[in-house]
Formats: sequence, C-alpha cells, structure tokens
Amino acid sequence: MNRQLDKTTIDSLIKTDLWVNEIEKDCKLQNVFLAIRNNQIDFYHKGGRLFNYDKIGFKTHLKYASVIKSNGKDYLTEKELKDYKLASDFKTNYSRIKENCSNYSGIEAKGVSEIYHKHSYLSNSNVVVLDIEVSFQSKDVQDKHDRIDILIYNKSKRTLQFVEAKHFSNKEIWSDTIPKVVSQIKRYESQIKSRENDILSECVDYVKALNEIFGLSLPSPVDIDNKVTLLIFGFDNDQKKGKLKNRIMNNSIYKEIKKYAIGNIKQIVPENLWNA
Repeated sequence: MNRQLDKTTIDSLIKTDLWVNEIEKDCKLQNVFLAIRNNQIDFYHKGGRLFNYDKIGFKTHLKYASVIKSNGKDYLTEKELKDYKLASDFKTNYSRIKENCSNYSGIEAKGVSEIYHKHSYLSNSNVVVLDIEVSFQSKDVQDKHDRIDILIYNKSKRTLQFVEAKHFSNKEIWSDTIPKVVSQIKRYESQIKSRENDILSECVDYVKALNEIFGLSLPSPVDIDNKVTLLIFGFDNDQKKGKLKNRIMNNSIYKEIKKYAIGNIKQIVPENLWNA
C-alpha cells in the first residue's frame, strides 16, 4: 500500500484542461472518485477506473476511449459509418467516455460505487470513503496481491476501517463448511495487524494530498480498527429472513466476522456500516 504523491504531480494535474473543465467539478459533485496511488491518481466512475493520471498525463482504457464523434444521430447506416472518425481527445468526449466506463462494471464494483458516489471524503458525512481497491502484497503467495474493496474513515474518531463488499449472489459467502470469504477476511485482518504502522503512515500522506488538491481540512488518521467488516448487499426481504439470516447472520462459522447486511446498497448509512 503506497500512497505517496509528490507535489509536482499535483501541480501538473490541476493545470490540465481535463481537470479544470471536467474532472474537478465531477469530483466535487461526487460523480467521480479520486484515489491516490504511488505517484499516480486513479479516477473512478460507477465501478470502473475512468482515468489514470501520472507524470505522462491522462490515460484511459481502450474500451472506454472507443468513442465515435457524434453529429446528433443515434443510429447510423453502414455507409455513414465510413465517414465517422474516432474521438481524438478526452475533453471533448468526456461524457461519452464516462458512459462507456459505467457499462463495463461488475455488480459488486457498481455496488461499491453507490457508496463512494454519495459518501466520499468530499461529503459532509462524519464517516466517509477514503479509498477503494486497497492492495497489499500477499504474505503467502509471491507476486500476488490481496485487495480490500473499501477503506472508510471516521473523522471524529480519526480511525480507519476496512470493508469487504460481497453481493448476495457471490458464491464466496456460501458454503456448507467454511465459506471462502471467512478465510479471506481473516487473511486481511492479519495483513492489517502486521502492517498497521505502515498503513497509518501512508494514509497520513494520502489525507495530506487530498487536502492540498481540494483545499480540505481532513484530520490525519491516528488509529485503525483491527476488524474488517463484511458488507453483504443485493437481497430481497424474503432472502433476508431466510437464507441470509440462517446461513450467515446466525451461522457460528461467521461469529468472529464483523458483518453488515443491507438489501438496497443505495440506502446505506456510513455510520451504520461503521458500527456493524
């Protein structure tokens, strides 16, 4: 987990046309989530990584950038298609690139996006999403990384908490013996315990960079919750009273796992997630 971001990268970002005219506004409206990596910045939209920015500039995935310049028509004949050209710059075709980005996300990534699009560090909430897709070098397997979905931050407590999100349909939460997610979360908790000081140090730098980019006054974190919360979403009321209650919430296999379940992820309250 490296969250360093040098000032030259920040200074160059805030001078770009794409930032000034499009992305900064979308971040503040929480339509786009800015996340800091190792001297890079990732921009997320509806579950996908919309852009990456580093010393070279902005990059996006080919499948997002494959946008035909529009002349106002939604349908083309094959003959008309020959006269069209692919978009040649990010700024002009920003909205279309965002649209493409949102179309490729999986169900869990879209679920997570419902949280960071409403409760990012730019919101007025006390508990906010500070980071997503937090990756650690695996302690067990070389060249493999553990990746935790969400890092939330309680500003008044100045404490961090990791959250692993699973859709109700995910097979990793279901098993007649020990579900895969149980060992997954225990592995994550071991990672956090062994790297607590490093994580805190990196997150202090992360918060400092966010404050500089957006003119915020987020307090620096001083502590980490040593339990990873399992967030389960995407179920109806019958499933809640049946399978979820019997096989997860009241299941002794899950007794050591901190759990929070909500059917409609759009209705999540960050404070309730924090107090799972």
